[in-house]
Amino acid sequence: MTNDQAQSIPVDEIKYNSRGLVPAIAQDYLDGTVLMMAWMNRESLQKTLETGEAWYWSRSRQELWHKGATSGHIQKVKSLRYDCDSDCLLITIEQIGDIACHTGERSCFHRVDNQIIPPPADTLSQVFQVICDRRDNPTEASYTSKLFAGGDNKILKKIGEESAEVVMACKDDNPEDIANEAADLFYHTMVALAHHKVDLRAVYQKLQQRRR
Repeated sequence: MTNDQAQSIPVDEIKYNSRGLVPAIAQDYLDGTVLMMAWMNRESLQKTLETGEAWYWSRSRQELWHKGATSGHIQKVKSLRYDCDSDCLLITIEQIGDIACHTGERSCFHRVDNQIIPPPADTLSQVFQVICDRRDNPTEASYTSKLFAGGDNKILKKIGEESAEVVMACKDDNPEDIANEAADLFYHTMVALAHHKVDLRAVYQKLQQRRR
């Protein structure tokens, strides 16, 4: 986190509750997954801004809590925002070890009807997760599984076909067709990524680097 970003958070103007606390939501900086919610006070917020790593206030221990100091699962802060009422914080982070929850799960928000289910991320990440599942647990009726069974020849042929269809849709200047063909190209490219064991997050990281 840069000095400019740190200076943009008015620590003294944040609206803390009667206990001097403000809720802070930690979100993965690449795919937008909500990882956890904790509390900050003025001191922990200031330390977060100064160190570039997340510090919270533990209500149970009544002390400052440097996230990951014991487990090694620290949170490197990428950006920090506050809402329109200045009474809630949103922290985008790089979660070291990809574990934010004390249970060992990636996110604290992993329970649905007493089942362990990964939390939602952006659409591409969710589709990629399904693609990887089809790779690891193939089914006869799955088109994706059939692509994996065909190997590089079949997968790469489809990428070539879909690329050409994107070009043709753009030449026809039809927004609906362009979006449809681009979606097909994204999908088949992610199949190729999964086939070669390249994580979608690696692509996101490359885009983040170029964005700077």
